Amino acid sequence: MLLKENIPVKYTFGKIKTEIILVTAYAVLIAILYNNFHFTRISIPIAVPAILGTVISLLLAFKSNQAYDRWWEARTIWGAIVNDTRTLTRQLLTFVDTHYGTGDERAFCERVAKRQIAWCHSLSKHLRGENAMEGIEHLICNEDMDYIKRYNNVPLGLLELQGTDLRNAFKLGWINEYQQVKMDETLTRFSNEMGGCERIKNTVFPATYSVYIHFSLVLFIMMLPFGLIEYFGIVEVPVVIAIACSFFLIEKMAIHLQDPFENKPTDTPTTTISKNIERDIKQMLKENYRNEEISAGESYRKTKMFYIL
Repeated sequence: MLLKENIPVKYTFGKIKTEIILVTAYAVLIAILYNNFHFTRISIPIAVPAILGTVISLLLAFKSNQAYDRWWEARTIWGAIVNDTRTLTRQLLTFVDTHYGTGDERAFCERVAKRQIAWCHSLSKHLRGENAMEGIEHLICNEDMDYIKRYNNVPLGLLELQGTDLRNAFKLGWINEYQQVKMDETLTRFSNEMGGCERIKNTVFPATYSVYIHFSLVLFIMMLPFGLIEYFGIVEVPVVIAIACSFFLIEKMAIHLQDPFENKPTDTPTTTISKNIERDIKQMLKENYRNEEISAGESYRKTKMFYIL
């Protein structure tokens, strides 16, 4: 996602450069024909394109609002993921007594917390159609990696492992029944949030609606020079280009916002959010990144009994 406050002009108009070239050529052609050939002097009352432009403006406004609603819903869901990830880590650190015992309890907390970080990264890549297992090797053990390889939906496999570890922590007496229920509710929210993201990803914005608006917009641009040339003469060329750019930019904005998980600069910033989650959770675990970080393999060896319970 673009994080700069000032978006480059080159990037903005680069999205409609083809449309600008075509509109410019069309407006210049109409001006040349109008001024050099008497039989081509066709003019349309300015009220006709004005009415059509008003209708298109309303349609584009509605489309932009709907597209922004999809983008904002995606951002809201990822905000909830941030909150629930912190909640899960806090529950681990407060429900499980890590100051006594053999150290397995601490390893269990780190194992689940790091797996949750991996879930955030894998969900981000999964939604964008990328390899959901890439970049999480340092967060989970090899056994977990082998386990989730059989899943087409990698985040779902990671959630299943989280549920299995919670069940076995209850059997070992590290958490009581009430604590297990509360933590399982947190995992359920993760499942619901993942489903919400997949719903947005897989629900296509109606193509016919976009096609009809674009067709009407093209018709409006084609009529516009005939409505302006009688009043502006050759100056109608830059006027037509300016008006056309405004409409095309609004249309492109709506198109980009309606799909917030397509790995575009206008996407919901899931990668940045996942990195912030990783930073926060590691700080909650009080890790020293350089010297004291316990590897995922060591965490697995300390809690290997989970797989045989």
